[in-house]
Amino acid sequence: MTTDTIIIGGGAAGCFAAVAAARYGKSVIVFEPNEKLGRKLRITGKGRCNVTNNCSVNELMENIPVNPRFLYSSFASLDSAGTMEFFEGLGVPLKTERGNRVFPVSDNANDIADALAAEMKRLGVKVIHKRVTKILAEDGVCRGVRAGGEEYLSGSVLIACGGKSYPATGSTGDGYRLAEALGHTVTELKPSLVPLTSPDKYCAELMGLSLRNVTLKLYDRDKLIWSELGEMLFTHFGMSGPLVLSASSHIRDMQPDRYRVLIDLKPALTPEQLDARIQRDFAENLNRDFINGIRKLLPAKLIPVAVKLSGISPELKVNSVTKEQRRSFGELIKAFPVRISGFRPIDEAIITSGGISIKEISPKTMESKLVSGLFFAGEVIDVDAYTGGFNLQIAFATANTAAMYL
Repeated sequence: MTTDTIIIGGGAAGCFAAVAAARYGKSVIVFEPNEKLGRKLRITGKGRCNVTNNCSVNELMENIPVNPRFLYSSFASLDSAGTMEFFEGLGVPLKTERGNRVFPVSDNANDIADALAAEMKRLGVKVIHKRVTKILAEDGVCRGVRAGGEEYLSGSVLIACGGKSYPATGSTGDGYRLAEALGHTVTELKPSLVPLTSPDKYCAELMGLSLRNVTLKLYDRDKLIWSELGEMLFTHFGMSGPLVLSASSHIRDMQPDRYRVLIDLKPALTPEQLDARIQRDFAENLNRDFINGIRKLLPAKLIPVAVKLSGISPELKVNSVTKEQRRSFGELIKAFPVRISGFRPIDEAIITSGGISIKEISPKTMESKLVSGLFFAGEVIDVDAYTGGFNLQIAFATANTAAMYL
């Protein structure tokens, strides 16, 4: 079978590229082993799909810690406004929420994946549910692929099959192996946007406790490197939830005792306001034990742990707590400490940090500098961003750029 272009991977980047290339008049075959297209896309953003971030190109670049300049041409051809226009053009109305995050109005990620699939079908894109095992190349020129024991010939091939995170959705690292077989370099692969482990045993005691409207501050030794208000969750191994996943993408060189977080459990209150609040609680509970005198201040599960960390005896009567002890307890509430010991495994990560070296890819076309007719898009490339729709914007923009030259 012969076609103009072959796309390996029916995820965000692959489907977007298929639509764009078909609109340019190319005949397209997409290889996707999963029965359904966009399997990972369907579970992103807790099943709501954070399509992009409604911001300027400069702001997009500021949210990409790894190789942002490589993406300048792609964002010039498709910025977040262009992405929003694309999906609304497919009949999916969008909305912008806190942090400029863009979601379908329906809050249903399936609407995004289904719209791409429907447009591919309308444009005559052929989808073959087989796994590509080899890219065919002769004399530095891409000729097609081998899949299911058969050869499929084409003028160009796009690798858009994701990273190694979420392997259950089909992200098994095939793209790296296929590229390496043709001489490409794959930089170190690490989890990003991933839960974090902690040596602090009280995390397990707090397992299942979800905190809302707290501020998490990430420190590299004594230097504050990131801070944000939001939600997080304690687990048996440490921490998870949106704030923790975002924090993980700022950790570049995990070492024991290097990174820690301080959680402000009452960010809406100044230290003085918090102290006044604690004094009011104390005034209502003067003859109670300290552990019972702060029941209204913190979630029930957190109280025994906070009391233990404070060093104040839980049986000490509220009226015996000194001013210094009270102030110290307030400081603990404004800076609840959790040490970080590592990342959870890469198969629990939302994205993979690392990938095909950008030195071997043309940023203006997404074509390989080593093999003519071979292109890359999305997570398989060594670029990654923070949470907030930025990683999907990278996928769509690089796919759009590649599609112009396939």
